[in-house]
Amino acid sequence: MNPNFSKLLFNISIPHPKPAIGRLLVAEPFMHDENFRHSVICLVDYEESGKAMGVVLNHRMNYTLDQLMEDVEREDIEVYCGGPMSMDRLFFIHTLGDIIPGARQIGENLYIGGDFEAMTDYVNSGYPLEGKIRFFVGYSGWSDHQLDDELEANVWGVALLSDAEEMLTREDDSYWHRTVKGMGEAYRGWLFHPQNIHSN
Repeated sequence: MNPNFSKLLFNISIPHPKPAIGRLLVAEPFMHDENFRHSVICLVDYEESGKAMGVVLNHRMNYTLDQLMEDVEREDIEVYCGGPMSMDRLFFIHTLGDIIPGARQIGENLYIGGDFEAMTDYVNSGYPLEGKIRFFVGYSGWSDHQLDDELEANVWGVALLSDAEEMLTREDDSYWHRTVKGMGEAYRGWLFHPQNIHSN
């Protein structure tokens, strides 16, 4: 094997931005946990102690929103698994700003939550959803220093939010690959690793 290619393929100890609200955590290629394999997580809370909360953006569930909320009339709204914690809670991230009163801004043109009645009115009115709003059941959480330890162990890469609407499009592996490509040349080696190391 060419030594330069070998270095590219196996060196995943790469400097990255510090985690912060609105930034993305990108799972390293060999992540074995089914909840986080090839996942991209948006951090919605982060404290200096390292305590953090986020939602997995790209793992679609076999549910639609109308199956979870009786007031929702549309049958085509996909729901994503935000993580293994509090699977009885529904979250939504959006780019709608003041259209949803009470929403909390977590990045440039990116918000979480807000008034559920306003959100329901928006989706029932037939407005576009792609790039505008995405729904999640559950979340991902880290206790004090846990995320910092995982970053030190290269479990995650950290990516900056570049386009909020683009962040709310696509899913699954294509989403992970697109995000890794946007992280620059230093992460290119991640793209050569199969999800299942035994498949090669």
